[in-house]
Amino acid sequence: MGEAKGSTLVHLLVVVLCLVAFGFAIAAERRRSVGHIEKDNRTDSSYCVYNSDVATGYGVGAFLFLLSGESLLMGVTKCMCFGRPLAPGGNRAWSIIYFVSSWLTFLVAEACLIAGATKNAYHTKYRSVLYADNFSCEMLRKGVFIAGAVFVVATMILNVYYYMYFTKATTTELAHKTNRASSTVGMAGYA
Repeated sequence: MGEAKGSTLVHLLVVVLCLVAFGFAIAAERRRSVGHIEKDNRTDSSYCVYNSDVATGYGVGAFLFLLSGESLLMGVTKCMCFGRPLAPGGNRAWSIIYFVSSWLTFLVAEACLIAGATKNAYHTKYRSVLYADNFSCEMLRKGVFIAGAVFVVATMILNVYYYMYFTKATTTELAHKTNRASSTVGMAGYA
């Protein structure tokens, strides 16, 4: 590895898993549950009817694909805690910066995706006629899955840079240790 650019397969898998997660997040936003109020004349109560619950599955799918991409990268790099030490220098500094940044964006993306999937799965039940004036169908706000998708892309970009700088920092020659037999500093006194 002359330039220490890392495994192309790892780069490809991380990018593909993140892009699939991005696609699922976009699909989840487009297929959010939308409810409308129906009146039951037999029981004199109102209830919500929802069109679809597919977005919950898409949101969970995006969550799992992003989790698998992050797990793959952290498994290959041993989460930067185990394995070969990083050589001092700029590559190590950038590796640490991208590592922390990718984890922050990963956690925000996962939070958006799982919160969107959970909120989308929540449906309002029956309400009696006394509360019909204040009655509304609970729905997921627009943009929750889009925010998750944006953070998925940010995580993908940061992961690629993290892996690139990590491989540079682990394959760089460490400082040469001096050979004690040919040391330039004499330790014997003058005779």
